[in-house]
Amino acid sequence: MPDRPQISAIICTHNRAAYLAGAIDSLLVQDFPDNFEVVVVDNASSDYASPESSTSRTREVVEARLGDRRLKYVWEPEIGLSIARNTGAKQAGSDILAYLDDDAVADPNWLRELHSAYQSNQKLAVAGGKVNLLWPDGVSPPAWLSPGLAQNLGEYDLGNTCQYVTAVGLTPRGVNYSIRRDFLEQIGGFDVKLGRVGKKLLSNEELRATELALELGWQVVYLPSALVLHNVAPERLNKAWFLERGWWQGISECYREQLSDRAGIAQFGRGGERILRGIWKSFKYIRDPGVRFENFVFAWGQIGYLSAALRGLIFLPKSTSRH
Repeated sequence: MPDRPQISAIICTHNRAAYLAGAIDSLLVQDFPDNFEVVVVDNASSDYASPESSTSRTREVVEARLGDRRLKYVWEPEIGLSIARNTGAKQAGSDILAYLDDDAVADPNWLRELHSAYQSNQKLAVAGGKVNLLWPDGVSPPAWLSPGLAQNLGEYDLGNTCQYVTAVGLTPRGVNYSIRRDFLEQIGGFDVKLGRVGKKLLSNEELRATELALELGWQVVYLPSALVLHNVAPERLNKAWFLERGWWQGISECYREQLSDRAGIAQFGRGGERILRGIWKSFKYIRDPGVRFENFVFAWGQIGYLSAALRGLIFLPKSTSRH
């Protein structure tokens, strides 16, 4: 068995001790025939059991499993998901980097499926698989949760057939996401202006990576057999959380356009049209609580988009593209 891992599984975590154990354990029991490693990046967790505690609960979860030599603990003091992902990439030893959310559980064949895809296609930059939601015991989806809004909880399903992703909006989700090191280095790592930062629900770092992959002649693939289950946190099952998530999604989309040199006055036209479309559809489907709320969230998010566009118009340099 070679010393160098054939694939590196990376978990970036911040104050998620309750879920982290399940995520790590699902990786340590992977049915993978070759050498692999698990890198946990503790992104400034502060979930201490008491003011007298010197070790966070997050660190305790990892340290309890460090007897497995495949597991590595890394501390990253600067909060930000993209920052933590870049740190994980630097600490990992493989050319294939597989990111699993700290509140997710990987299928036993997850690493095998991802690794096989990269071995068979040297032009593959990004690969990700199906994500099913794992509901808490006794909790059912509320009536106002449409299939579209369920994607905000991490659900991702393009069917049961492997397919190449050519539309940026269909890119694999960060819950279940892998990337080739050569490509990640080519684009300068995950963009730190995108991706969650503390309670700011920024996103779109995966969309930006896919956008650049397609521009640069790489390929992106969806692998339904690389399955992950994503825990649904009970505190997210309220409308306020979805509205906040929609707001930050709008801001993230605005930032991504700025990085692609699509900022400027045209953003106000796009944002205004989307607000009107969302409001109109909210009234059109007023008898369907799921579709109605989904479109209201969409319209609300576009107000966030316009607020970011206004700030960008005032403060953004003329060129923000990065390759």
